[in-house]
Amino acid sequence: MVRIFSIGLLFVILINSSFKTNKPTYPENLSEWGIFEGKMSQLIPKKDLVPYALNTPLYTDYAEKSRLIRFPKGAKVDYKAQGVLDFPTGTLIVKSFYYSADQRNLGKDIDVMETRLLIHESDGWKAMTYVWNEDQSDAVLEIAGDQKQVKFINPQGIAQQVRYVVPNQNQCKGCHNSNDKMMPIGPSVAQMNGDFNYSDGKQNQIDYWKTHGLLKSVPDGDLPKAAVWNDPSTGDLNARARAYLEINCAHCHRSDGPAQTSGLYLTAHETNSTALGINKTPVAAGNGSGGNLYDIVPGDANASILLYRMKTKAPGERMPELGRNLVHEEGVALIQQWINEMKINKP
Repeated sequence: MVRIFSIGLLFVILINSSFKTNKPTYPENLSEWGIFEGKMSQLIPKKDLVPYALNTPLYTDYAEKSRLIRFPKGAKVDYKAQGVLDFPTGTLIVKSFYYSADQRNLGKDIDVMETRLLIHESDGWKAMTYVWNEDQSDAVLEIAGDQKQVKFINPQGIAQQVRYVVPNQNQCKGCHNSNDKMMPIGPSVAQMNGDFNYSDGKQNQIDYWKTHGLLKSVPDGDLPKAAVWNDPSTGDLNARARAYLEINCAHCHRSDGPAQTSGLYLTAHETNSTALGINKTPVAAGNGSGGNLYDIVPGDANASILLYRMKTKAPGERMPELGRNLVHEEGVALIQQWINEMKINKP
């Protein structure tokens, strides 16, 4: 009996080992990926990584972000008018979250919280999160998440303090879910159709990718362009509000997202007013309704569930659910104005 059990156990161990050797293993330390030049915490990318920015980025407790992409050698991306680009297998997307000590002087005396990697493997995208150590010399792979207390001065000169939360791996998968598959959220033609300060000067990002052989089949003429949420010169109030809601909410609130059963779809191209939340009763809101009856009440932001959930800090009620402990006051003001200036009749 003992001998049979031992042989069986050995067989199971060998089988498990076989499976493990077929799965990719990831470096324990961020430095092993070879992403940054020199002192890592300065976030200077190596030459084979392309920096990029989004016209309207996701809000994460006022954290600043550095975004990079490493393409497989010789790879190109097909132009896509709507949605995130379909990056080839082997692509690495890098996103670092950090705080400047004084956000009136961005990029000076920064404290890096985490660096998230999205790796496009043959069987789909995989997410890895690296948490930076106290001396900012490196970051360590952490699948269980983490928390850090951060102090900084905001652009208005007001001292802020926040409990910054690094999401665990399951939470990463939850936000990056599209039809039960992990996908990137930000890098689309519309979001990247704007200028970036490259090392050799400012240039439109789509033009840069096209001339450097990274983006192919780009059509002539005007291309989709997301408004900058806080810059009126880039779009009217509606365009800026819709851009803000898309990046902050629509990764869940879309027909193929985790919140699809809510019937509330906040993509910038949604044309159905009810799906957008106008005079729409929630499927299930509970305390998250704030005592309100409709997601959006045109002309009355304070009676709208959408605004309530952006303003509350209560766990289980606030939106977005992750990445926010501080209310985004400027974002709230934008959406409040957008709802108050709607011309559609109230229910």
